Amino acid sequence: MPFNPFEKAIPALKAHVDAACDPTAINHVPGAVTVVVDRSGREVFAYAGGKRGVGVEKRMSVDSVFWIASCTKLVTAIACWQLVERGHLSLDDTSLVDKHIPELRDVKVMVREGNKLRLEEKKSEVTLRMLLSHTAGFGYSFFHEGVRDYGRPIGFDEVSGDIKDMLQPLVAHPGKRWTYGINLDWPGILVERITNQSLGSYFQEHIFEPLGITDIPFTPNESMKQRLAYMNSRDSNGKLSLRDHICRRGLQAETPEEIQACFNSGGGGLFAKSGEYCKILSTLLNNGVSPHTNNRILQRKTVDELFTHQIPQFPNFGHPAQGFSLGGMVTPTATGRSYTSLWWCGLPNLFWWCDRKAGVAGMVSTQILPMGDRPVMNLWAGLEMIVYGALKKSRL
Repeated sequence: MPFNPFEKAIPALKAHVDAACDPTAINHVPGAVTVVVDRSGREVFAYAGGKRGVGVEKRMSVDSVFWIASCTKLVTAIACWQLVERGHLSLDDTSLVDKHIPELRDVKVMVREGNKLRLEEKKSEVTLRMLLSHTAGFGYSFFHEGVRDYGRPIGFDEVSGDIKDMLQPLVAHPGKRWTYGINLDWPGILVERITNQSLGSYFQEHIFEPLGITDIPFTPNESMKQRLAYMNSRDSNGKLSLRDHICRRGLQAETPEEIQACFNSGGGGLFAKSGEYCKILSTLLNNGVSPHTNNRILQRKTVDELFTHQIPQFPNFGHPAQGFSLGGMVTPTATGRSYTSLWWCGLPNLFWWCDRKAGVAGMVSTQILPMGDRPVMNLWAGLEMIVYGALKKSRL
């Protein structure tokens, strides 16, 4: 059996997850699934702690299903890179974007003047590179007050499952700054229009099937719904409570007509088991080749590019010593993660990282709102510290 540098750390990893999910602890996490993989595809650690929701008797399981929200963005980026490799897409061809997404041809930029919002013509065209790197200029209504205010009295609901909620103005001129928002939903639409497939069908045929992945859909089947983790909220005092799921349409779609009508959000619509998502991460660790099926989904030079900082014109745009690639954020951490590692997250506090230099990747999955839950982030940081501590010891 291959050497597992994490074997001696497994008790500490389990204890760390259990402590975070201890209901008697202050600011605990109701339940979480944590998975760590290496480039051989092994789940060197896969563990579930706590319950599927606060006050719920059902235990969390490694088979529990999560709405992975913006973790979807990595999959959409991979799809776009595949089409770039085949010559169907170009990162910097504005005419291609304008041809297939006419909605972006005339999109305007929202400007605030005092208490009023007005629209002005954009000063440059949108490219696929801008969309993938979050420099196209789109925002999210739940993060950006201008988008929120502009959409009223009706408002925008980016997880509605309706493409109409993507028809928003820009909050910055294309290419001028990093703004987090619906940027990645438009590349998903571009994939659909280039291939004449739904985004979910494209993912299944060109990413999931080649990697031996079964259940990562936009519209979960009944078996997945039965294993769905509950959605929770934490108030300003730290108190947890159950809440209704916010990504409802994909969960409610049952008939072929309902499924077809559901917008496949490339920015945040997928549901998944953590272990299945980590098959994508181990494939990136293995330079684009699945360690499970030996199928290649990306060329190595593409994977290299996927892990390369793409917006050096915006140094330290959100935090010192961080960058953004066309697949996620590139940044080291005090936990031991290398500078060339990639990571991103999902709105209900899911976090993944992929460290090719160290040959390790992982995911922490919960369903808690709002984003940035401190107990979950502590769980994630502690998990990484134990993982990288074990790696360091194994190399002494």
